[in-house]
Amino acid sequence: MSADEELTPEKRRLAEEKKNERYVWWYLAYFLFGIHIVAFVMIYAVMHAN
Repeated sequence: MSADEELTPEKRRLAEEKKNERYVWWYLAYFLFGIHIVAFVMIYAVMHAN
């Protein structure tokens, strides 16, 4: 019984950590995608400037 009580918080912590890591990867993916959009818009603006 005491082994289950010790494992449950550990499992919960690992699940929470995995969820947080997934959020970090999604944030990073959106950030990099946004940087590329901005870069392409700036390149387009520079190429078409008079």
